[in-house]
Amino acid sequence: MSALLSSQPFGRTSQGEDVKLYTLRNSRGVEVRLSNYGGIIVSFLAPDREGHLEDIVLGYDQLDGYLRKTPFFGCLVGRYANRIAGARFTLDGQEYRLAENNPPNTLHGGVRGFDKVTWEPTVLDGTGTPILRLRYLSRDGEEGYPGNLAVTADHTLTEENGLRIELSATTDRPTVVNLTQHSYFNLAGAGDVLGHVLQIFGSRFTPINRHFIPLGELRAVAGTPFDFRTPTAIGARIHADDEQLRHGLGYDHNWVIDKPAGELARHARVVEPRTGRTLELLSSSPGMQFYAGNFLDGTITGKGGRVYLHRHGFCLEPQHFPDSPNQPQFPSVVLRPGETYRHTLVYRVGVA
Repeated sequence: MSALLSSQPFGRTSQGEDVKLYTLRNSRGVEVRLSNYGGIIVSFLAPDREGHLEDIVLGYDQLDGYLRKTPFFGCLVGRYANRIAGARFTLDGQEYRLAENNPPNTLHGGVRGFDKVTWEPTVLDGTGTPILRLRYLSRDGEEGYPGNLAVTADHTLTEENGLRIELSATTDRPTVVNLTQHSYFNLAGAGDVLGHVLQIFGSRFTPINRHFIPLGELRAVAGTPFDFRTPTAIGARIHADDEQLRHGLGYDHNWVIDKPAGELARHARVVEPRTGRTLELLSSSPGMQFYAGNFLDGTITGKGGRVYLHRHGFCLEPQHFPDSPNQPQFPSVVLRPGETYRHTLVYRVGVA
């Protein structure tokens, strides 16, 4: 049985809000620590093929690091994950202007997205398996988005070594929603991730312009450096002479996952050859952003005094496609009163 071992103080925000750190552990020794500030996965202990546990996510030892400087380490992202072009969109004939925090676009919800708020925590008994429930009410007009959006994020650690996150949201006005999780992984625990072997279960991706905004097409990965349909090292083609890699400064793109709409299915699988650690992502979303840590540059010192250098972590972010509010040919991200947004995702660790 998965067990919630403890909750402990994790510091206080600049607004004077007390933050806690929650620990989930299963009988196999897998352990996840979560903060109700930003819904951050602070640590994720996973065994290698010899049974040695290692923390496989990047971040900080203390809350202060996340408050001071973070490239979205480990957090829940919303109200809209990824970018919206020009920091604006039109819904039902009305234009909404958003924070331009990634000029000329808005990124990951704006200046104070869901990653920078304190969520209300509750511990539930999910038929013997504890659930950490985080709730947040995003007020009408927050970061420019319409509607009071009530968001719930339920976290469960399974006996199959999967951290299951069930996201849901309701609104009192038509709005747009795209929620995800933004952990940076390194299955070796340290060093660059270029030797990690990645498989993505998607035969198309959404090419971008130089501002990271999709061009609107769904392009086949066949014959390109974006073909991870068979397991391939992350670094095998990351330096190829390819316009899309130049636009993204490496891999920072959305893949279209080959699966029926809304079905919980595998998005990606990663193997770290030396340790044997594996990571699988399952999700009900139509797309996944694979980001290879291109903007990590050695200016951040994280857990244990470790300096995070270029490509020392990667992200698998299940999501709706970037800029969907401005691209009606993409799956809809509109949520209306009376409807419920739902997104289930699972990060499952193992050994090969």
